[in-house]
Amino acid sequence: MSYNFEALLEESVRIHGHLCPGQVLGVRMSVLGLNSVGIDDPRGTERKDFLVYVEIDRCATDAIQSVTGATLGKRTLKFMDYGKMAATFVNLKTGCAVRVLAREDARFKSVEYFPNETDIHKAQLQAYMIMKDEELFDSMDVSVTIAPEDMPGRPLKRLECSQCGEFVQDLRHIEKDGKPLCKTCFNNNAYYVKKVI
Repeated sequence: MSYNFEALLEESVRIHGHLCPGQVLGVRMSVLGLNSVGIDDPRGTERKDFLVYVEIDRCATDAIQSVTGATLGKRTLKFMDYGKMAATFVNLKTGCAVRVLAREDARFKSVEYFPNETDIHKAQLQAYMIMKDEELFDSMDVSVTIAPEDMPGRPLKRLECSQCGEFVQDLRHIEKDGKPLCKTCFNNNAYYVKKVI
């Protein structure tokens, strides 16, 4: 299926707040990924038929979310904190999956398209709109094993942590001595520190 690039980019910019090279990459990455796995209507009839794994928390991820409609709340967007400008698109009905990675050399090749542009970001922005997919991305067929507790839908289980009493969903607990512990209590290393007043 063909997507209206300009309309997708406009919506992405509206959600993200500004136009940048990452927005263009994210929109184009989404179109390539969705087409590669056979998803034609990601925000409509096929909204529950795919997952997207994003590997970076940067501008492109907002664009991917905007185009695909995948979200963390719907459990159709999975965040893998790898720091790579990449995303994997998985068709849940067919099992077809493709990982799309932004090519590092595209950043420098973009200047060749607009040699008179002194601002490299402006050159990238303009070039990313017209460069061929093969110049912008490496894509590879992959296999993704999705555990039942990672699928969209209701939680499979909800348990109370035996140490802190907070509830843990989707089998994210760890058993120790036959008792459920949340990962925070098990590792004793939360991203937060409770203030004592």
